[in-house]
Order: sequence, then C-alpha cells, then structure tokens
Amino acid sequence: MNRDTKILVCDDSILARKSLCSILENFGYTDVAEVSNGEDCVNYCRDNRPGIVLLDIVMPVKDGVTATREIMEINPDTKIVIVSSVGTQTHIKEAIKAGAKDFVQKPIDEELLKQILENIDG
Repeated sequence: MNRDTKILVCDDSILARKSLCSILENFGYTDVAEVSNGEDCVNYCRDNRPGIVLLDIVMPVKDGVTATREIMEINPDTKIVIVSSVGTQTHIKEAIKAGAKDFVQKPIDEELLKQILENIDG
C-alpha cells in the first residue's frame, strides 16, 4: 500500500466519513480528504486528482453511480471503491460497470477494506 496515495472519502453521513477517515489513518494514510455528496466528489476529483475514492452510492445532489461515471471521464486512473449499505446490489453492479474497482459493505470490515486497498493500490 502506498501510504502517500491521496484518498477522498465521499459519504453524506458525517459518522460514516469520520469512521472511514479514522480507519484510513490507522492504516497509515496521510492524505485523506472528505466530501458529503457526489457533486462535491466530482469537483474535488477534477481539481485534486485523488488516487483512490471511497464512494457511497445513495447521496443527495448526485448519486455514487453518476459520480463514478463522471470521475472516470475526468481521470480513468482513479480507483473507486463503492462503500454502501445492504440493499444496493443493483446500484453496485451499475457502479462497477461505470468503472468502480470494488465495493465494501457497511458496516465496514476493516480487514476487507485493507485487502481491497492493497489490491488496487499495490
């Protein structure tokens, strides 16, 4: 895992964002930003080009599937991991089709997230 990789956490729940940021910091990542909706996520990706985006699916303003498509247009090298709750299987499939690399379900299994990050950020 490249601890210097810029990571963006996008979730409309402040608790989910804080939890993910805390997990990432425990993993040793030092460049972690957060936004609360898909529109801000796309804008952040346009301006800052993070290496990895942890992206919720169901959000106000712009959902995760739409945001994934737009981020892939801006920078196809961005690694997107969908972070979603139960019941969004169809959305997850759409997001993977749109370019997301993997997904992890809430509540977050830290070991699984670590494995996913190691796989995509080798």
